[in-house]
Amino acid sequence: MLVVMQRQAPQPQIDAVVERIEELGLKAHPMPGATRTAIGITGNTAAIDPSVLAGMPGVLELIRVTKPYKLASREMHVDDTVVRLPFSQFGPGTFAVIAGPCSVENESMMRETAKFLRDQGVRLLRGGAFKPRTSPYSFQGHGEKGLEILRAVGQEYHLGVVTEVMDASQVEMVEAAADMLQIGARNMQNFTLLKAVARASRPVLLKRGIAATLEEWLMAAEYLLAGGNKQVVLCERGVRTFADHSRNTLDLSIIPPVKQYSHLPVIVDPSHGTGRREYVTPMAMAALAAGADGIMVEVHPDPDRALSDGAQSMTFPQFEALMASIRKLATVMGREVV
Repeated sequence: MLVVMQRQAPQPQIDAVVERIEELGLKAHPMPGATRTAIGITGNTAAIDPSVLAGMPGVLELIRVTKPYKLASREMHVDDTVVRLPFSQFGPGTFAVIAGPCSVENESMMRETAKFLRDQGVRLLRGGAFKPRTSPYSFQGHGEKGLEILRAVGQEYHLGVVTEVMDASQVEMVEAAADMLQIGARNMQNFTLLKAVARASRPVLLKRGIAATLEEWLMAAEYLLAGGNKQVVLCERGVRTFADHSRNTLDLSIIPPVKQYSHLPVIVDPSHGTGRREYVTPMAMAALAAGADGIMVEVHPDPDRALSDGAQSMTFPQFEALMASIRKLATVMGREVV
């Protein structure tokens, strides 16, 4: 349920409604707006008697939220959410670019890549310190050492750092090094991890599971929002289908319904979505045209020698051409590349 307060309702009236909601054993989520405040209610397993709240001073109306994902729903939060990071942001009017290698291989490679990306105007650096791999024999990342490299390189080149956290026990360690915590596709429904990341102070990038429906994806986001972390960005990275012409099937058709049903920003990962570097540029352009709020792309100085996902990692010249094309289309669409 959503309690809509009257225009310019004073703070004491808002506080009184919040207090009454909590007296009922429920959780209140105040959402201040430009002209009025709305208060979301979660935790109710049965219907709430509207008369309990409808007659309180300052209350304009009560709206029933029909979606199972309450806090992620546009019914609960009409305006688009803006998620802000150091040097960049996700939301209306902007198109964020996250780029970097699949994994943190060594410090010199990360420095070379970070300098190149900064010169291209990129403000967010990606790189995996912990790598969930299908095979136990594949490179698994450098762990804590990789985080140290990411933090140092990000600070040196003034780039925000985005990296994956795989386990609840890692959250504090990754939070200290990164500006945004990524939850990978394999962990989208790792509810213990979601609850731990919900308590973190960093924004979260939530990738769609390899076979997740829209509702399942948004319910995973609901765990983060309900746990207290309101800075959530969704990431479409391809789903598993019968198709064999690409690594995954990049589902750009999900962007419009995400925008329709949720207020959260959504970006696209065309690298994992296609698995082929030559497909990344057209799919990145299509993501922008479809209304995505950004992209995450894998870039490597020598992809053919990369320790992971070399086939989908762009070369420096390919990425430079991609950025030029993105800026042209973004201008036409009234978006600023950040």
